[in-house]
Amino acid sequence: MNRATLPFLRLLCNLRWAAIAGQILTVALVTGFMHVSLPALPLWAGIGTLTAFNAFATWRSLHLTEVSGSETFLHMLVDIGVLTWLIAWSGGMENPFSSLFLLPISLSILALPPRLVRATAAACVLGYAISALLGRELEHVHSAWSDAFGLHKLGMLVNFVVSTAVVLFFFTRMAAAWRQSEREVARLREQFTRNEGIVALATHAASVAHELNTPLGTMTLVVEDLIREDGSPAQRDDYLTLKALLEVCRDRVRELAAPAQDGLAQRRKTLVDLEGVIERWRLVRPMIELHRTGSISGFQNADPAVGHLLQALLNNAADAGEKAGTLRVDLHLQSDSSGLRGEIRDYGVGFEKAEPVLPPALFRSSKPNGLGIGLALSHATVERLGGDLSMQATEGRGVRVEFWLPAGRV
Repeated sequence: MNRATLPFLRLLCNLRWAAIAGQILTVALVTGFMHVSLPALPLWAGIGTLTAFNAFATWRSLHLTEVSGSETFLHMLVDIGVLTWLIAWSGGMENPFSSLFLLPISLSILALPPRLVRATAAACVLGYAISALLGRELEHVHSAWSDAFGLHKLGMLVNFVVSTAVVLFFFTRMAAAWRQSEREVARLREQFTRNEGIVALATHAASVAHELNTPLGTMTLVVEDLIREDGSPAQRDDYLTLKALLEVCRDRVRELAAPAQDGLAQRRKTLVDLEGVIERWRLVRPMIELHRTGSISGFQNADPAVGHLLQALLNNAADAGEKAGTLRVDLHLQSDSSGLRGEIRDYGVGFEKAEPVLPPALFRSSKPNGLGIGLALSHATVERLGGDLSMQATEGRGVRVEFWLPAGRV
């Protein structure tokens, strides 16, 4: 089965309705208004058969999720068969619409595999030969409108206009679909490359986490011994701060080393408190002045990935401000029924133009000691959670990073 042929099949049904309308109008004008002697019954029978078939085909196409190339080829055969019937009963080779046999070949090239394209071309050649060799010749035509040759030229003009309209409409649609497909392939290729790098980073991080757990535990014990020893109040406060920082590090290491587990119950156990995440960040970056706005009363507990996202963006903003000599970060978090919206603004050097910019390349940092993974991981996290992330240069100095996460994913 091939999903790519389903849009083509539906488009073919729509084109067939237009063809049926054109056939009805043409037969009515030629046999009625222009008084050309044609066997009306066979012509109306052919149009009626095509109408009944297309009614069934349209209904079926609306209830299908995928369709095979063979079924699409059968549709083409019905069109060719009815066209052969109509052309044969209305002059054969003398019929100016006989060149319409080329349209099924043109349409099949973009939707069917090569073997079925060749079969479609063979069916068109056979239909043209049958209508030419066995078709009913036109009787001598001479009326107030024109003679036989004049009617033939008029029919050729109408045929050219119809063929041009069909080719222009169909190939424009196919070209647009092709460009959209190319953009989607490029997006998926970029996403795959980014995810491949992130998976490699996560694997390495888990390995390093196991190695760091032991020395961090030892350092915690040493600090606890120092706290119990007699010392000045200032030293005791420093040791307590150091212990708190070590506990933060050990918590982060345990999260990295913990194996991934599925299930709602496990997810509920690992939910993080966003207010706690912000407070831990304040502890790690005490020199940064954080300005908070907004309310997240409905989203205190969130997916751990949201906590990691928030920390990464805050660290990037703090680093940018420190580099520019402004120790300030603005944080706006707002929750509602649609989800969680966030905005982090730094006071770094920013960008030259106050317009949206793309995130930097994966694992590439402009900071002297940066690892180049903060924004890459943030972008991947937002994408995995079904949200949006954008960067905007602000007036004056600084960069504003905005993100939105849907309620059902955080």
